[in-house]
Amino acid sequence: MRVTSLLLALFGIVLAAALPGSTRSSAEQLPWLVSPIPPAPIAPSAPSASAVPGWLQADVGDGDGQISSVVLQRARAFYLQKVGEGAVDNPCYFAFDVTRPGGTGRRFYVICEANKTFRAVPAGHGSGRHLPGLPDFSNGQRCAKNFSNAEGSNLTTGGDYVTAEIRTSFKGYYRDAGTFEPLVRSFLQFDGEGVTANARKRAIGGHPGVVVRWICRIKYPSSPYADKDGYVPYGKLIDYSAGRSNGCTSWPKSDAEKILALADNNPTTVYVYPEARDIVAVDRALKAGVSPPRAGLYWNASCLGEIGAPSFWPKETLEPALAQYKEDHPPAKPQPLPICKR
Repeated sequence: MRVTSLLLALFGIVLAAALPGSTRSSAEQLPWLVSPIPPAPIAPSAPSASAVPGWLQADVGDGDGQISSVVLQRARAFYLQKVGEGAVDNPCYFAFDVTRPGGTGRRFYVICEANKTFRAVPAGHGSGRHLPGLPDFSNGQRCAKNFSNAEGSNLTTGGDYVTAEIRTSFKGYYRDAGTFEPLVRSFLQFDGEGVTANARKRAIGGHPGVVVRWICRIKYPSSPYADKDGYVPYGKLIDYSAGRSNGCTSWPKSDAEKILALADNNPTTVYVYPEARDIVAVDRALKAGVSPPRAGLYWNASCLGEIGAPSFWPKETLEPALAQYKEDHPPAKPQPLPICKR
């Protein structure tokens, strides 16, 4: 209860700071918030027409499958910065607009300026969590309201990332057309910068939105994935590419294969919108009775109408609460899966 009360009190301070009429500076009211949210102009400037290649301009906008100007501006600037530093030489770069609707909404972008191609695909956002005794920081399947860089939050964090290695892991067997098939899923690790610097610690990256929900164990000693007793986990194949993830970016399987191929042994940049500064700025504008467009801010209008206002939960406040919850609620000792009945 102590941690819960502290978290609620600190969150109340954030809300109070967002209200108009305050005579104290943000740093005076929110000293713990200064570090994770760097100062930035309230109204991000849009890229000039000359900054966007002519072939790409038709894809810039707020319609489905288009990329909003501020997202492209930041994604492109970060990519060009890394190219200039010699950190990446991939002809393509990625961007993700988490303010847009999920599901079948196309909001993850693959931009290859060298061959003048632009592709928008669906992607899943972080689910968040709703734990007893703690504020609800979960997200719906369609629109994301909550964001965080806290370990254990299962939330998405906007900002700058560079792709790293691809790892594959066995997820279990499932039945397909009468045969048992293994699901071996690839995971593209992201390395973050600034507020996203703990991406590796949080195991944040991208992968196909499929998993096997284990049900039982089958005897399959010839399988390379069998345990010492010759068993492998078996279950139902779940496709959640139109849903949510544990904070990673998930894609439909067919799109994931193409994205992973582009980044395999060839690092590139990933820019995820919104950043903490954007979330706080939009929340403050709404509390002041000003619409984001009037304040020079961007948020997808459809999702904003559903969520009301977004929230950013800094790791400095959310992580201690989650750590205390974990200590107070230790997980049950794992039990072996039952053996399948044929």
